[in-house]
Amino acid sequence: MRRIEPYPLWLGHIGDARDPRRVLDAGITALVDLAVEEVPAVKVRELVYCRIPLEDGTGNTPELLQLAVQTVVGLLQARMPTLVFCGAGMSRSPAIASAALALWTGQTCEDCLALVKQFGPGDVSVGLWQDVRDAWARLKALAKPGERGA
Repeated sequence: MRRIEPYPLWLGHIGDARDPRRVLDAGITALVDLAVEEVPAVKVRELVYCRIPLEDGTGNTPELLQLAVQTVVGLLQARMPTLVFCGAGMSRSPAIASAALALWTGQTCEDCLALVKQFGPGDVSVGLWQDVRDAWARLKALAKPGERGA
């Protein structure tokens, strides 16, 4: 589990989410589960839990990718310390977190992915990354002036 400084955002894998003491000790209050192949993580009453099951690669609907990005943006806007996780924490988590940061801060997806990778390894699926970037572009086009805010 790694924090993406200076944001209230952590990336991890399913094992991180299944360790509630570690999650709570880090001050995390929300979990975003992207792992379609995993059984939902153990839920703790004190945590917000959002499950958006994504495939690691192509095959996700644009609406589901947009929902994943919007969910993380909403949690960032609410200043809720959030753990975004998938099976291994290497592809879906960094891709969705990067797009959410880009939408929230007004930076590019590529710049945000480079930032995310400064805090730990990442191996984002090429097909997934293209689909996430397309979802980000659609959301960016819909955003009203003043809705962003880092």
